[in-house]
Amino acid sequence: MSNTVRASHRLLTRSPVALPKSSGLDRQLQYAPGCLRRASTTTQNGRKKERVVILGSGWAGYGFARSLDPKKYERIMISPRSYFVFTPLLAGTAVGTLEFRAVTEPVRRLGLDHFHQGWADGIDFARKVIRVEANTSDDIASRTRLAIKHRPGTADKGALFEVEYDKLVIAVGSYSQTFGIEGVREHANFLRDIGDARKIRMKVLQNFEKAALPITSDEDRKKLLHFAIVGGGPTGIEYAAELHDLIRDDLKYTYPDLMKFVSITVYDVAPKVLPMFDKRLADYAMDRFNREGIKVKTQHHLMRVRPDEKCEGCFKLKIKECGEEEIGAGIVVWSTGLMQNPLVQKLESTVFKMPGSDTEMQLQKDAKTGGLVTDANLRVHMVPHTASSDSVPTQGQKPTVLPDVYGVGDCTVIAEMSLPATAQVASQQAVHLAKRLNKGDIDQKPFKFRNLGTMTYLGGWTAIHQSSADELRGWMAWVLWRTAYLTRSMSIRNKITVPFYWAMSWLFGRDISRF
Repeated sequence: MSNTVRASHRLLTRSPVALPKSSGLDRQLQYAPGCLRRASTTTQNGRKKERVVILGSGWAGYGFARSLDPKKYERIMISPRSYFVFTPLLAGTAVGTLEFRAVTEPVRRLGLDHFHQGWADGIDFARKVIRVEANTSDDIASRTRLAIKHRPGTADKGALFEVEYDKLVIAVGSYSQTFGIEGVREHANFLRDIGDARKIRMKVLQNFEKAALPITSDEDRKKLLHFAIVGGGPTGIEYAAELHDLIRDDLKYTYPDLMKFVSITVYDVAPKVLPMFDKRLADYAMDRFNREGIKVKTQHHLMRVRPDEKCEGCFKLKIKECGEEEIGAGIVVWSTGLMQNPLVQKLESTVFKMPGSDTEMQLQKDAKTGGLVTDANLRVHMVPHTASSDSVPTQGQKPTVLPDVYGVGDCTVIAEMSLPATAQVASQQAVHLAKRLNKGDIDQKPFKFRNLGTMTYLGGWTAIHQSSADELRGWMAWVLWRTAYLTRSMSIRNKITVPFYWAMSWLFGRDISRF
């Protein structure tokens, strides 16, 4: 019998199972529709497969599931979205250079034993049980807004069920950090998921249509066509460049009379943008933006975003350095800072006891980022619980490994190792962990990050690239940028569709229709 047929005959019980109070997962169990028990599937040699449950379908979760040997392990994935997003090309989809499906990969095509679309609501490490909240809604456009909605303790919950595991990989990623700034969560547009890109694309085109109406005043046109981007990292800079390409190459010919009202501004609190690049490359990027008319305002602190009551669809930005004057904008694209996933925050505050021990434990938290701490073998650390709510170990406390629980990606920090929260790190961690589990020698070879370099698109067929081996800028860096991202696309389908849409945009222009 094939693994697929076996998986379809697994027992799905319908009786809720009581959780120990110490786990913190006993609330709302009356709504749980069932518990997916541990698998009884076997390998070809008759040995039982271990069930590996993966939380998340991002760079870490998807990459791990893709690399884990299905002949040795039963692969279960839990994620609120049913696809993987190739985030480096997301800015291109937000302006129509690429179509949305060209940068997504359905996770079910991985041939998983099970995929559950939902949120991991809590984990009982003693019983090796995950409680899952079902989420089949299409409204998953903004991860940050959902993070607020699904904060621990929120009453608005979907149907709950349980999934058991033999090994657990936590790869839930992170969310956009709003820093508590008034109006950002409600009115800004984030750029971390495909739904975010679609909303931004529709909003930009809508603003041009509003500005083109004869009843719109010149003052309102300036507001509608001022595009404010908060965050001077690679995502913010690349979106500003892609937006400028859209306006220069396509919208200029469609709305020639509106070009005098268009402006793009990048705001950042740091002294310079693109801090991961050396000064020469960052200065090159700024010189290019200046020539193209893209304004970059460093050391500018956004204090508030609110709707403009005098201009429908416009917003008012209060900038600390501008005093009481508010800046009008037609859209605010937010791309700065990361915050921990609510599940990680919840797990770090959970106190539990492992079987055979009376010691109360909790997961170790990184003092700086709030991420889960792992060792170099990507095994999650736990520390004895103290009267303090902080799980950062005090002097004399030694963290221990939580059995069969691993962490990869943005939601984790490797002890005594400083790594950036990038897709490159997450994907390398995922592949490393999968290879070690496939070989059964997780303790033998610690993870080592290989920095392949950093790239950022600057518009107009130019880019910058920096690595330990070389530095490139201009057209050659752009060729490397496109080649690298094309080869890193996860499927043959997307390796074909991405250059196809690039060619279509170059030959016929970007699609500027709204639907």
